[in-house]
Amino acid sequence: MLNRALRRSLGLIWRLIWRGALVFIVLSIALVMLFRFVPPPGSMVMVERKVQSWINSEPIDIQRQWRSWDSLSSNAKLAVIAAEDQRFPEHRGFDLVEMRRAWEASRDGARLRGASTLSQQTAKNVFLWSGRSWARKGLEAWFTLLIEVLWDKQRILEVYLNVAEWDTGVFGLEAAADHYFGASGSALTERQASLLAAILPSPRTRSASRPDAQVERRSQWIRQQMRNLGGVRYLERL
Repeated sequence: MLNRALRRSLGLIWRLIWRGALVFIVLSIALVMLFRFVPPPGSMVMVERKVQSWINSEPIDIQRQWRSWDSLSSNAKLAVIAAEDQRFPEHRGFDLVEMRRAWEASRDGARLRGASTLSQQTAKNVFLWSGRSWARKGLEAWFTLLIEVLWDKQRILEVYLNVAEWDTGVFGLEAAADHYFGASGSALTERQASLLAAILPSPRTRSASRPDAQVERRSQWIRQQMRNLGGVRYLERL
């Protein structure tokens, strides 16, 4: 009798798990498909920053203005690719070359560095919370696969440039361009774009308008990489 009740309980739990997983899969696919055509109303990182501000009693003003692909600076598009993911047009969401290099470097004693692609960063920013747990990494992989299948490369980069965090409460290229340079996100110079790309690893502790020596060196490297990629004509590959 006890064994029968236990089997019945386990069966019920198993059915609930599978139904929950199925609901999550269907809803996540529907949401990613919707955002292929409709601008996301925000991102989970924005929500996270807002919640943190409430917990810490430190009010935060979220600055963000959505801009379509044609209204985003070509210099900024190329600068971000040059800085973050130079194989962006070729990979399917995961840069296996960089992942292998990072793993080999860690085996040789170097600190394990990230090898996140722009697709992974977009998935994380829009749909997930920050952190390094295995659960979040697994969900990041799932959403990365979805946007690679359901969006094209232009859409991925367009969404990324509209949700990336560039300072506390400053999200998206348009808000960042105005915040740092008093400029439009469509009219950034090569230098301005490279400076914005240079602070992306630590956007809340670095400044594009008052770059320190490290940011300045990185921006110079990014501009050289932009030229090595062939200039803005590289974007035609997207």
